[in-house]
Amino acid sequence: MSRSVLVTGGNRGIGRAIAQAFVDAGDQVAITYRSGEPPAGFLAVRCDVTNPDEVDAAFTEIEAEHGPVEVLVANAGITRDTLLLRMSEEDWSTVLDTNLTGSFRVAKRAAKGMLRLKRGRIVLISSVVGLLGSAGQVNYGASKAGLVGMARSMARELGSRSITTNVVAPGFVETEMTTELPDDKKADYLKAIPLGRFTTSDEVAAVVRWLASDEAAYITGAVIPVDGGLGMGH
Repeated sequence: MSRSVLVTGGNRGIGRAIAQAFVDAGDQVAITYRSGEPPAGFLAVRCDVTNPDEVDAAFTEIEAEHGPVEVLVANAGITRDTLLLRMSEEDWSTVLDTNLTGSFRVAKRAAKGMLRLKRGRIVLISSVVGLLGSAGQVNYGASKAGLVGMARSMARELGSRSITTNVVAPGFVETEMTTELPDDKKADYLKAIPLGRFTTSDEVAAVVRWLASDEAAYITGAVIPVDGGLGMGH
């Protein structure tokens, strides 16, 4: 049965791969994007998750086209990397407002429809950095760690209505950014990953799609790493 799926930040990278995975499974997929031209094949809605009015307007448009959102993937995120002593108040607040509070806004709005339906799937996209930490990413690490506490609280709050909430924590993903890393830096990162390679966006997308499937109906409040073993024990 085709479901109404929303992937925030679904216009590129991991988000786009996740959106495509749901399309390939036969779902009706909407994506949000902030700038640029969105990819074809999705219901694309311009939305800045730091703006509550834009979030509400995006959901209203998606609900009119596809019905209530049954699967939400909160993927929209940014980085403002710099060392702690150089990190400005704006560097901190902008990353937290987008990555953590933005996920809260879309989850809260999606939960309204899911509670009426008495079913739903919420997947928050975190990062191995939220578990391991990373120098120069105090703001990003805090925002991604915060998603875990938020998801587990939502899992307890919404579970009685057959709504699951889980976290996927990718490691280093093969992107344009990682291909441009200096060879020595890339070798250092690969040395720390037991599987000896970066993951792909499609591998992350497959885990997200599985968490939203009937096969994962009894999984909630979980943190699923897709990191080649980098974050083991965390």
